[in-house]
Amino acid sequence: MRNIFSSICICLASLSAAAQVKPFQQNDRVVFVGNSITEAGAYVSYVYLYYMTHFPDRKIIIMNGGVGGDKASDIYRRLDYDILAKKPNTIVLTFGMNDTGYFEFNGTDAEKTARERIAASKKGYEMIEKRLLQLPAVHKILMSSPPYDETAKIKGNLFPGKSKALLEVAAFQEAAAQKNHWPFVDLLRPMTAINSRLQQKDSTFTMIGPDRIHPGNAGHLVMASIFLKSQGLSGQPIADVRINAGKVQQATNCKISGLTATTSKVSFDYLAGALPFPVDTVARIWGNDQKQSDALNWIPFTEEFNREMLKVAGLQSGDYNLLIDGHNIGKWSASDFANGINLATQPETPQFKQAYSIMQLNLRRAETESRFRSYYWVQSNFFEKRNMLMQDNAAAIDSARIHSRTDGFLRFHEGNYETAMFKEMRAAWQAEIDTIINLVYRLNKPVAHKIEIVKI
Repeated sequence: MRNIFSSICICLASLSAAAQVKPFQQNDRVVFVGNSITEAGAYVSYVYLYYMTHFPDRKIIIMNGGVGGDKASDIYRRLDYDILAKKPNTIVLTFGMNDTGYFEFNGTDAEKTARERIAASKKGYEMIEKRLLQLPAVHKILMSSPPYDETAKIKGNLFPGKSKALLEVAAFQEAAAQKNHWPFVDLLRPMTAINSRLQQKDSTFTMIGPDRIHPGNAGHLVMASIFLKSQGLSGQPIADVRINAGKVQQATNCKISGLTATTSKVSFDYLAGALPFPVDTVARIWGNDQKQSDALNWIPFTEEFNREMLKVAGLQSGDYNLLIDGHNIGKWSASDFANGINLATQPETPQFKQAYSIMQLNLRRAETESRFRSYYWVQSNFFEKRNMLMQDNAAAIDSARIHSRTDGFLRFHEGNYETAMFKEMRAAWQAEIDTIINLVYRLNKPVAHKIEIVKI
């Protein structure tokens, strides 16, 4: 496992050096634009949660701009009425999975069809590029698709050659980014490398999921970690406290006061500058049983993004209780304390519980936001093609009801549309999102805690 992590670190380090993306700043309005993988929203939400917990005083707005089934040309069609209507100052654009096709790869003219679809994807992108070049105040970031898992030894949805086509799309995306001096984030090649290494131990393993296309929660955490790494955020601790011989040797991103120490007890007041990242243990993407926590076995996420370290040297040999605000967090030996305890992985700490509440609020925000994505799916995939875009009247709902009888995708979204068609309901949903975000930035401020290490 250590060798796998080392290889991943080398791969991602080279990525970071080649495609540095500026970290988001106070008051940024960021939209991630893509297809169903983005519409599912987990990686977008994880990036947002990282900023909520690690930069509690840096209020930003991150929005989901994904629509299931989209190719580059589809994104272009909804660019103005959906994406730019959100008034972003940063757009993260990703596409490719649908552009390259699916069952066409099992046909007799698969290579010819793939070339045609790649060319169509590039043409669609060039229309987007032309529009984005008219917006000099908007920061643009191009991002490749995550991989299609062509190598997992599982049944179903096998489209030989699709991975190669995705690489070609990623190549023209990267070339376009370089031409325009825009940052480029490569999800495809790093995720493929991780997937391949893990498949050497288990040929049925897939970082993506049973359909080979849509990542589960763990795959989304890998996506988020690559994006955050491209922003240069790897290795930034939540806090790092080191005490030796009754003296504070280091206090990174935190404040320590009132230190008292003997060889059998240490106590001090502790105020961190950030909160831990609470890793979820529930599978939340339909049809995929991955949990976000599964990714901790695949990538060194904890080591790179979730370290709240407490090191205390000079304690007498033996076991010690760690208390925070009088609550017993756990028992460790003197040597454990000397090596360091990562408080971010301890779910009983008050700071973890505080962060967990932020996670739950962020989940609720994303849940509400998903109603908007469903609404725009109907606008883009149904009404726009019938010259009824944004009409939201009786004729529109009648048409949607009739066609949903024979269109399963439309039927899935039609129930939400019957509510979303009313602008007052959309305004209420947006007010709920705004309320949640404001609440997050009130509740995410770290508070001071009393830490005691007491010999048993």
